[in-house]
Amino acid sequence: MAELLKVDNLSAGYGEAVVLNGVSLSLDEGATLALLGRNGTGKTTLINTLAGATRQHGGTISLGGAVLHKLPAHRRAEAGIGWVPQERNIFKSLTVHENLTAVARPGKWSPDGVYAMFPRLAERKTNLGTQLSGGEQQMLAVGRALVLNPRLLLLDEPLEGLAPIIVEELLRAIRRITREEGLAAIIVEQHPQAILAISDRAVVLDRGTVVHSGTAQELRDQPAVLDRLLGVGR
Repeated sequence: MAELLKVDNLSAGYGEAVVLNGVSLSLDEGATLALLGRNGTGKTTLINTLAGATRQHGGTISLGGAVLHKLPAHRRAEAGIGWVPQERNIFKSLTVHENLTAVARPGKWSPDGVYAMFPRLAERKTNLGTQLSGGEQQMLAVGRALVLNPRLLLLDEPLEGLAPIIVEELLRAIRRITREEGLAAIIVEQHPQAILAISDRAVVLDRGTVVHSGTAQELRDQPAVLDRLLGVGR
C-alpha cells in the first residue's frame, strides 16, 4: 500500500511555546491510525498542526508526496485534509443542509451520502446548527469534513461527552468510513479500546514525543502495555 502521510522530525506549538518535539510517523493510503496518550501530551496539537492551525518550528509534513507544511490551512483542505476539531466548528447560524453545501467539493461524498449515513441529519436538514444536540453537531462536523472529499480525515476526540447511543452510532459511521470506504484517518480518542478495534496502527504520545508506535492489534492484545502507556486498563 502506498504511503499517504509522512511526518518527519516535527516540532510545533503555539507562539514560542513548543509542544511537539521531534515527532515522526507515517500512514498508508486507506489506513487508520489511533493517536493515543494521556491528557496534555500533544495529541490535539499534532492534529491541529497537520491541519495548519499551530506554529510549526521544524520538521516536514507531506501528503501523497507533496509538501504540506508550507501551506495555510485552507490550502491544506484543498490538498486533501478533512479536519473535525474538538470544537466541531460548524456554522451554527446556517441550516444543516447549508453547512454541507457551503463547503462541498466534487467527489464520492455528497450531502445525500452524509444523510444516508446519518439519518438524524436528514430529518433535521432545515434546522439551524444552534438547534442541534451535541451528538447531531458532531455528526454534522464529520459530514462537513467528508463532503470536502479528503484524502485524510483528522478526528479529534469525536466521541467526547456524547451519550452511549450516539457514541455507538458514530463508531459505526467511522468504521464504515475507514474500513468499508477506505478513507485514511487519524483518530484521537480517550477510549482507546473502541478506537484500537477499528484502527490499523497506533501511536502513543507523551510530553510531545512518540513513546510507542506499532500495530493497533499489538496494543489491544497487551493490556499491561496499554495500562503503562496510558494509565488505563481494558
